[in-house]
Amino acid sequence: MEPRPGPKAAALRLGWLALLLLWISALSYSFSSPASLPPSPVPRVRTSYNLGRTFLGLDKCNACIGTSICKKFFKEEIRFDNTRASHLGLPPGDLPSYSANYSDDSKTWRPVEILRLASKYQNEISDRRICVSASAPKTCSIERVLRKTGRFQKWLQAKRLTPDLVQGLPSPFLRCPSQRLLDRVVRRYAEVADAGSIFMDHFTDRDKLRLLYTLSVNAHPILLQIFPGAEGWPLPKYLGSCGRFLVSTSTRPLQEFYGAPPDQAADLAYQLLGVLESLRSNDLNYFFYFTHVDAGMFGIFNNGHLFIRDARALGVIDKQEGSQVATRAGEDQDIFSCLVSGCQAQLPSCNMVPEKQSLVLVCQQLLPRLLQGRFPSPVQEEIDTALALCGEEASPDPEVLGAATRLKDILRPLRTCDPRFAYRYPDCKYNDKF
Repeated sequence: MEPRPGPKAAALRLGWLALLLLWISALSYSFSSPASLPPSPVPRVRTSYNLGRTFLGLDKCNACIGTSICKKFFKEEIRFDNTRASHLGLPPGDLPSYSANYSDDSKTWRPVEILRLASKYQNEISDRRICVSASAPKTCSIERVLRKTGRFQKWLQAKRLTPDLVQGLPSPFLRCPSQRLLDRVVRRYAEVADAGSIFMDHFTDRDKLRLLYTLSVNAHPILLQIFPGAEGWPLPKYLGSCGRFLVSTSTRPLQEFYGAPPDQAADLAYQLLGVLESLRSNDLNYFFYFTHVDAGMFGIFNNGHLFIRDARALGVIDKQEGSQVATRAGEDQDIFSCLVSGCQAQLPSCNMVPEKQSLVLVCQQLLPRLLQGRFPSPVQEEIDTALALCGEEASPDPEVLGAATRLKDILRPLRTCDPRFAYRYPDCKYNDKF
């Protein structure tokens, strides 16, 4: 008589039988008629896109901004706007910025902007200059060349970022550096793990090269980090960087509002004058000025709030400490001075920047597009007169500042209080300040 199988053997046989039934079921499903198959889901454009090292500029690191947000890209928690994506999944490679969506949990998404540190063409030119500076072929190890420079060797030895280490760099931000400003850069630099100290003891060689490269090419991401919008500065939030791209909160450029209704045009002009006022006079005693302006430098959030969208042309003078760099023209120029400017950058002396500078530029080039021919008489004539005085380069500072104040007074009652201006609604219903 055959022995009866134990309970373990019986369970095993039942398991094999279940697997066999599943296999037969799957097999019959695979040979069923096409009409019986469920419809295929609509393919969703995603941004894993095989985001290549080359596209992001990671192959150039550590001649890059940083890597703090790379995980978000590769986990598909940053997705490029579908309308900008090519059939291969990657967006066009030569745009200065890209619309995208950002998530912390892959469920809720918010719009962000992905910006290049420099244009694709500028990057190619600067990389070539680096190789040429070392008498290398057209392609070379950019990082190796930059590491051997005299300037970077000084950075390696430095415990603190001092004005002599940035002298000769082309950014307006560093034209008139004070020790107080540079300490703020180091203390708030978001691409290192242990920010908070004014000393660079926690910086690796890699961190120092990334910071130096960023300051040399475009100080915009540094300004976002050290003067954050959360503290009242008119700048978008810095979310991080990957290779030669940075990610910040999304804004629409000012030129998209040139055809806005009169009340919205008045509101934007009023805000723009207010932004310039805060750059001129603030609690930290820094004087910010623009070397040039265009409508793409300013943007508007979806709540109607106007911010500086591109700060690369923003200079900073410390009114509390003054500039601590000796003026020695040309003596401190090196490859870091020439990455994007071709060594041709001509910046004004720290003592020669008038308070009116940004106002004159904005009143000449931006506000007329918003305000001229938009309002009934006699308000339009009052606006035009104030604009002309505000944009008069030959007038002394007090006259230009006075004209800007007069223009704000004219614009204030032209603004309406409704939900389109969510940044000040419903407060504007109860308080004239808004």
